[in-house]
Amino acid sequence: MKRQQAIMFLTAVLLAAVVFADNGVNDLVAVTSVNSRIRLDIRYATTNNFTGKQVYPCAKACLHRPTALKLTKAQKKLEEQGLGLKVYDAYRPLSVQKIFWTIMPDERYVADPAKGSRHNRGSAVDVTLVELKSGKELEMPSGYDDFSARAGYTFTNLPPKAISNRTMLRATMTECGFVPFETEWWHFDDADWTKYPILDIPLERLP
Repeated sequence: MKRQQAIMFLTAVLLAAVVFADNGVNDLVAVTSVNSRIRLDIRYATTNNFTGKQVYPCAKACLHRPTALKLTKAQKKLEEQGLGLKVYDAYRPLSVQKIFWTIMPDERYVADPAKGSRHNRGSAVDVTLVELKSGKELEMPSGYDDFSARAGYTFTNLPPKAISNRTMLRATMTECGFVPFETEWWHFDDADWTKYPILDIPLERLP
């Protein structure tokens, strides 16, 4: 009984957080409004993603402002080496998370919507490295949303350049206040993600 009561209480807290956030109480900003040199390739606004369908109505990348400022710090560090960031995904509405879970119910790659993803909190970002001038992507261990062992940090049967680029991205993002996700080289959580509630604000309502 106590276990059931605890689960009900936690569920109520999570739902309250979602309702509260959906009333517009948030500080989500467009990544490009903080740093216009960060490139975007919002895959879920296209059919070029693991679902094979367009699941976002528009190609927006939004984060809480403190998270976006950490990302621009990483961009500036990379620019010193003639490199930059390209964003694949940032804030993701909870309703979209539920769609993803029906397709890939595996917490190594997709967060259970019952718990919420850090993407749903506007405090996680999927990125890769690009050449600053051309925007050409650097070689990485796998493509984006490759749900295989190649995407994880423990996989080392790779070209040396792919390992080097993966290491550079991880080191830069970690130095700027992000935490890597061990099974996805592209995914980084803001170290302060617990400060933010789960959100289900439609992307078209965001800046």
